[in-house]
Amino acid sequence: MRCLPKERFNPLNDYLFLKIMGEKGDEEQLLAFLNAVLADSCQKPIKLVKILDNRVITPEILGNKTSILDIHALTDENDKTEIEVQLKDLHNMEKRTLLYWAREYAEAISAGGDYIDLPRVITINIVNYDNIKLDRFHTTFHIREDIEKEYILTDVLEIHFLNMVKFRKMKNIDIKNNALCRWLTYFDEKTPESELMEVINMDTAIQKANERLNFVTQDKDFLRNYHRRIMEECDRITEWNTAIERGMEKGMEKGSNAKSFDIAKNAISEGLSMDIIQRITGLKAEDIIALQ
Repeated sequence: MRCLPKERFNPLNDYLFLKIMGEKGDEEQLLAFLNAVLADSCQKPIKLVKILDNRVITPEILGNKTSILDIHALTDENDKTEIEVQLKDLHNMEKRTLLYWAREYAEAISAGGDYIDLPRVITINIVNYDNIKLDRFHTTFHIREDIEKEYILTDVLEIHFLNMVKFRKMKNIDIKNNALCRWLTYFDEKTPESELMEVINMDTAIQKANERLNFVTQDKDFLRNYHRRIMEECDRITEWNTAIERGMEKGMEKGSNAKSFDIAKNAISEGLSMDIIQRITGLKAEDIIALQ
C-alpha cells in the first residue's frame, strides 16, 4: 500500500510537475506518461526517453513571472517532446504553443544541415481551463488539407491539449484500461484520496511519480519554492486582470459611447496582448498594429 504525504500537493503546480516528471532520474514515469498521451498517434510505443534539460531552479527563476517550467525530452524515435502545464487562462495558449513548437523545430537543424534530419516535434499542454471548444478532454492537432481532412501534409507538427476541466466532468472514467485517465486522475488535486490511492497502486509508473513527490516534498527549500511559485502565479493573474480592467475603464472614461479605437489605445498603453485588445474592441489585427 502506497502512502500520501500529510499535506495535499498539486502535481500540476509547474514547479512540482517538473520535479516529479522532468528531472534526471524521472525517465520511467515520463516515458509512461508520453506513451499514454501518444497512444493514438504513434504507430508503436516509445521505448526510451532522454530528458534534455538538467536545470537548477533558482529563486530568481521562480520569481520571474514570465518563466515557463516546461519539460524537454527526446525519444528513441528522435522525436522532440515538450510538456507545459498552464493552470490559468491567459488567452494566449494556442499561439504560444505554436511558438514553442517552432522554436524546438528550428533549433533542431544547424547551418548546412539537411532538412531530412529535422525531427517530429510534439508539444503537450495540460490546461486547467476550457480553451478548446470540443467535447473531448484530449485533442490532437496536425497540419491537414482543408477538404480532405484525412490527408496530413507532414507529421512533424503534433500538438496535444489535455483539458482538466472536461476530464473532471467525464462520467465513468476508465482508470482500469486507460493509462491516460489514470495519469490525469493522479494529477488532479480534486481527486478523492481513495481513488487517488487506487490509481497509485495499480500503475507502477504512477507509483514512481508519487514516490518522487513524497521525497521532494520533504525538503524545506522545495516547500518554500513550491508556495512561492503559487504566490507568483496569483500575482501574475492579478496583474493581468487589473490591466484588462484599466484598459476598459480608461476607454469608458471618455463616455459610454467611446469608440473602439479609443479603448484600444488605452489597452495598448496598459500592455495588453493583441488577443485581449481584439476581444475588448472587436478591431482587426491590422488596425491595432497601426495604433501601436
